[in-house]
Amino acid sequence: MAAMPALRLAPAIALASAALFGASTPLAKLLLGEGLGPLLLAGLFYLGSGFGLAALSLVQRAGRGPRREAPLRRADLPWLALVVLFGGVIGPVLLMIGLATTPGSAASLLLNLEALATMAIAWIAFRESVDRRLLLGAGAILAGAVALSWQGEAAAIGLGAVAILGACLAWGIDNNLTRKLSAADPIQIAMVKGLVAGAVNTGLALAYGDALPAPGVIAAAGAVGFLGYGVSLALFVVGLRHLGAARTGAYFSTAPFIGAVIAVAVLGEAVTAPLVIAAILMAAGVYLHLTEAHEHEHRHDELEHEHRHRHDEHHRHAHGPGDPPGEPHSHRHRHAALVHKHPHFPDLHHRHVH
Repeated sequence: MAAMPALRLAPAIALASAALFGASTPLAKLLLGEGLGPLLLAGLFYLGSGFGLAALSLVQRAGRGPRREAPLRRADLPWLALVVLFGGVIGPVLLMIGLATTPGSAASLLLNLEALATMAIAWIAFRESVDRRLLLGAGAILAGAVALSWQGEAAAIGLGAVAILGACLAWGIDNNLTRKLSAADPIQIAMVKGLVAGAVNTGLALAYGDALPAPGVIAAAGAVGFLGYGVSLALFVVGLRHLGAARTGAYFSTAPFIGAVIAVAVLGEAVTAPLVIAAILMAAGVYLHLTEAHEHEHRHDELEHEHRHRHDEHHRHAHGPGDPPGEPHSHRHRHAALVHKHPHFPDLHHRHVH
């Protein structure tokens, strides 16, 4: 059944994406202690992501099995360019501008608005389905993130704060635009974004006077970037494919909490009241999302596209001689019009208006 991975595996994939990204935060603190500037560190993270995923892609191709993911096509390039522009260039640059004049506690609070921007754009602009349960769950997760980053200071609205708000908006747009590409190979998407964003951010850092650190530090930053940015983004794309941007963004909002827990375990930081409050709020929010039951009669219009799939109730098509054997596989295929009822998320086949 098509609903099986979406209903059971996709939330775990989105949470795994958040866990990898969250783990990169305490490790980034260690690397910043080695004299790396934030912009250069971001650039090295992205480059590690891009080069690591490029190597992984080469290994996959050497296997010579059936093509399991749809490659990026020419029609995807405008969307990919916008994803790289908003998520890999505008977002990081605005964040660096904001951090230069904004206290760290206020910046941490403001950065929680990325999740809100992602969800708001998904629900308002892309008409993803939402009900009271989902709103409460997303609100609880976001409240947990705010509690975790609150340090008793209000986020003063100055030029720096406006720049950070702009970064959050850019990343919210990036997340929703990436949803448009989620049928394509997630490793390829994350690889291209990592290479381009890494080159831009590293180039800007060097232009502003940052110096490259020792090779060992560069290798460590690349390894963290590969897992915390590259693999995490690839998993995020898979989450978008099955859950849509609003739900995936809500799950990804648990990343700061996961990072804080890892900091407690690895760096020996104290267990604080905000951490406990965040745990309770985020657990409640994730529970509300995991127990969602969205089912109604809906119509699938006739559609032709390409993506990874198995032959299930949404994929009842005949294969031609040039189509790949085995499952899962990827090839261009046609969906006939269909009306039925079953549990579903706003995945590739259920982006309908309610």
